[in-house]
Amino acid sequence: MRSKDKIAYFYDGDVGNVYFGPSHPMKPHRLCMTHHLVLSYELHNKMEIYRPHKAYPVELAQFHSADYVEFLNRITPDTQVLFSNEMVKYNLGEDCPVFENLFEFCQIYAGGTIDAARRLNNRLCDIAINWAGGLHHAKKCEASGFCYVNDLVLGILELLKHHARVLYIDIDVHHGDGVEEAYYFTDRVMTVSFHKYGDMFFPGTGDLKDAGEREGKFYAINVPLKDGIHDTSFYRLFKLVITKVFETYQPGAIVLQCGADSLAGDRLGCFNLSIDGHAACARLVKNLNLPLLVTGGGEYTKENVARCWTVETRILLDAELPDEIPENEYIKYFAPDYSLKILSGPMENFNSRSYLNSIRQQVHENLRSIQHSPVYSCKTPEVPPDFYIPDFDEDERNPDVRMNRRKKDKQIHSDAEYYAGDNDNDHITDDA
Repeated sequence: MRSKDKIAYFYDGDVGNVYFGPSHPMKPHRLCMTHHLVLSYELHNKMEIYRPHKAYPVELAQFHSADYVEFLNRITPDTQVLFSNEMVKYNLGEDCPVFENLFEFCQIYAGGTIDAARRLNNRLCDIAINWAGGLHHAKKCEASGFCYVNDLVLGILELLKHHARVLYIDIDVHHGDGVEEAYYFTDRVMTVSFHKYGDMFFPGTGDLKDAGEREGKFYAINVPLKDGIHDTSFYRLFKLVITKVFETYQPGAIVLQCGADSLAGDRLGCFNLSIDGHAACARLVKNLNLPLLVTGGGEYTKENVARCWTVETRILLDAELPDEIPENEYIKYFAPDYSLKILSGPMENFNSRSYLNSIRQQVHENLRSIQHSPVYSCKTPEVPPDFYIPDFDEDERNPDVRMNRRKKDKQIHSDAEYYAGDNDNDHITDDA
């Protein structure tokens, strides 16, 4: 056990400034709520806080196709009608709309994950947190599932510069398909995804039998779950699987995607986890004592994601927090109890003990087929060299503007982000 972990935390208020549109479930403003809750508990005093650089197009193209990156860079809400063929080609539209400052949004959240990986590589921290990251559905040449750029793939590429093997763990309710697909043919990255599978649930991938191919055979692990899984069942299986994976694969670094749409009561989810149950998984991974990159992911009830990621920040810091939420700019969203707690609901758990045991047995069987030290695959996405960015520094180009913005924790937001109602839905006005 390390005596005291050094934590790097990445945040840019502009990332919560974008608006996907009326009734769209993705609310980046949840990141502002999370950050202010972290500040109100004074957790920032226990971490090193960084504003990430905006990832350059050449950095994004280390994984994504250059033509896709270029299109994201130039498309705007006003011009999208001129590019109907490209919109279809790159899967932009209803789920992945074009909105103001789309490319800058991608640059910020991807830049945070890339910077986090670089600090870990240079041993400047033990754990790096980017709650804005974790957009695991984006593919090489297209957007998917509210995700445009796959920051996780880019972060793992950075870690592969310094680590022979990287373990990716995903506890989002949705399958981490974009990351799995990127590393499906390599043994240098093991992907482990715990997710809902079946009943046409998005993205429809992540069957137990999907285990990787060629050099990556058995290096993709899927844990397909049914509706209503609760803390005890989820954590028991998580611990058994991850402990065995860790012992067998022996990674040099870990990336943990903490999508919180697996919490009870999520608008798009169907699991029944409490915050304590979700956070117990983060604690277990932290206690493996490897360089750890932690990101956010899905969650579509804003006050719950803020609670969850604040609690998980506390766990990564080994800090104690009172359940009563302190006064902060978003305190009204935590009414009426003003508590960090989110308990499991009354949902029926359709995951029988025998079903979960069958998953565990199959995963363990697959792990028996792999080597401790894999022979590296030539199919790994090309690992870019260090400092693969232009020579100029954006801060130096406009120091006054950047310094002023850097001091701002509170950013301008769309009035449409605020709404009432138990279902956390937008009100669509006549002007919309």
